Amino acid sequence: MWNCRTPGIPDELFLQKDDVIGPTKEEIRVLSISKARLREGSVVADVGCGTGGLTVEAALQVTATGKVFAIDEDAEAVKLTAENASRFGVQQTVQLMLGKAPEALSNLPQLDAVLVGGSHALREVIRAVHKKLKKNGRIVINAILLETGYAALDEVRKLGFSEVDVITVSVAKGKEVNTGTMMLARNPITIVSATKV
Repeated sequence: MWNCRTPGIPDELFLQKDDVIGPTKEEIRVLSISKARLREGSVVADVGCGTGGLTVEAALQVTATGKVFAIDEDAEAVKLTAENASRFGVQQTVQLMLGKAPEALSNLPQLDAVLVGGSHALREVIRAVHKKLKKNGRIVINAILLETGYAALDEVRKLGFSEVDVITVSVAKGKEVNTGTMMLARNPITIVSATKV
């Protein structure tokens, strides 16, 4: 189904449901995975996995020698992530966890990277991630709301993360219409990434 080494699986290849958030759009997944700086054998958590787009992309990067913990508080999201992990052949690399962050992070091993979607308890999640990250571990936070991006940036700075990077990405995708190609804008996303010192 996806035999490329690079991230960027087309969105339409993922199983999706209207009542489950995701997948994170492919261009945002590409950037998020890049900012996470994953390697073969990395141990990763995807907090708020939704349909599992980032989970699958991360699992493909860390290979069978690594591990991706896919966490969501929505049972339907966890089920859909399991289906997508199986669909892309990474089910052995992915461990599914039904639970609410930050509590769900407490039983995880030390991590090389954590991918975080927006969260009502974002600051608490970032603090829990800070405790679980190995030295030089990476955090990548995707924010659709300005307030979420601000809270993420503020918290990583307060915790003393280094290499703090903030980008806002605006993507427009082409759609064929009768007279040509119309560019349709997607929601801008702010990505905050940083390294634990």
